[in-house]
Amino acid sequence: MYLIFFLIWIIFNGQFTWEIALFGLAVAGVMYWFICKFLDYSPHTDLVVGQKLFQILHYVFVLVKEIIKANFAVIKMIMSSRYEIEPAVVRFKTDLRTTPARILLANSITLTPGTITVSLEEDEYVVHCLDKSLAEGINSSIFVTMLRKMEGTEK
Repeated sequence: MYLIFFLIWIIFNGQFTWEIALFGLAVAGVMYWFICKFLDYSPHTDLVVGQKLFQILHYVFVLVKEIIKANFAVIKMIMSSRYEIEPAVVRFKTDLRTTPARILLANSITLTPGTITVSLEEDEYVVHCLDKSLAEGINSSIFVTMLRKMEGTEK
């Protein structure tokens, strides 16, 4: 996190001099101390994120791919005059343990065209789907599998 703060400082500054870099190191240090002290952040979190960086990047890649695929599916549904759209509301539960993983799944569902997460209570999701075909397998999607791997609870 410290390095991210420092890089943001350098990027927003627009130029690089040793004075700016040294001052940026100090500002980044103060900001890092602040989030550790007052926002319940720990250096251990940096290690966990660093270890899971490849999984996080892979998740983002898969999310973008699924968004593109869903875009084409929704366009096909809308443009087809013969296709009768049947909206559906689906309830399902997951075995994701952590709150960040649950929220990430809810946001991933919402970002994917044709689906919106209406509600998330503990481990139960309510999802509105543009068509019932989009609801098939939503509770065992690739997002759930990848998040289980990130949590270390893959079955």
